[in-house]
Amino acid sequence: MPANLAGLPAMSIPCGTVKEGGMELPVGFQMTAPHFREDLLLKTGFALGK
Repeated sequence: MPANLAGLPAMSIPCGTVKEGGMELPVGFQMTAPHFREDLLLKTGFALGK
């Protein structure tokens, strides 16, 4: 992930599933925050995960 190279805080949270070929596959939502804004990233992730 490019965020790792740039040193940006990032996270992925599960947000649902899709059906493909008779199987149910997980879908994730990826977020990246500015440098030193882990607080913003965690607040947003927590709000979306409810």
